Amino acid sequence: MGILVGASLSMAGTAFQGIFKNPMADPYVIGISSGAALGASIAIILGVNIAFINISTISIFAFIGALAAVFTVYNIARIKNKVPVTTLLLAGIAIGQFLTAIMSFLMVIYSKDMAKIIYWTLGSLAGKGWEPLIKISIPVIISMIFINFFARDLNIMLTGEESAQSLGVDVEKTKIYILILGTFMVSMVVSIAGIIGFVGLIIPHIVRIILGPDNRIILPASAFVGGIFMVSADTIARTIISPVEIPVGIITALFGGPFFLYLLRKSKR
Repeated sequence: MGILVGASLSMAGTAFQGIFKNPMADPYVIGISSGAALGASIAIILGVNIAFINISTISIFAFIGALAAVFTVYNIARIKNKVPVTTLLLAGIAIGQFLTAIMSFLMVIYSKDMAKIIYWTLGSLAGKGWEPLIKISIPVIISMIFINFFARDLNIMLTGEESAQSLGVDVEKTKIYILILGTFMVSMVVSIAGIIGFVGLIIPHIVRIILGPDNRIILPASAFVGGIFMVSADTIARTIISPVEIPVGIITALFGGPFFLYLLRKSKR
């Protein structure tokens, strides 16, 4: 589960940074994780339990919430055909906080479900067996394979959207496909593990520094390194103050927060 969660978040972060041309885009920062968590919370409160092609109701609601969040942020941040860094960050943080506020309100109203909803806000792999892993593994792995098919298009888009368009890449369709696939992956893992932030921000940068900008290499490499990072973070969470287990989302935030500030400072320079 740790490998799958880390790989999904890292690959989604790499793809989002590619389509937004923004080094600070990741599922957590641009509000996707908050949208997925709100969707999952609504499913918990409603108590609906209907599986669709082996995907649970919580996962379906998480996907809808995440998709709504990412398209809202994207449309708010877009100025003509460009998505400026500052606007994207502000829109993502604003929408993320707004959705978190709605989730907090639901926790107050439906106090009997508060413990379950709090779980989504912290992120944890504790108590996860084979059953939830089997449910999400096939759709997540298929999404990861499809995202790799867009690696060439992402490379061409690095030259600029107008150049990519002239070279035969349908830029807007590519963006939409990657947003849907990435959002689907993130919502699947969030529906099981809760909000785990900054993995999709840290790992793509580390991999890009080591291996260069080629997305054909970066996408699978990010998945590999992200899986290792998540298992390592989970190991720290389980052992640092044993026998008490810290939610793994806290550990990733401790790494990711300073790294995010470093990126902001670097872009300021």
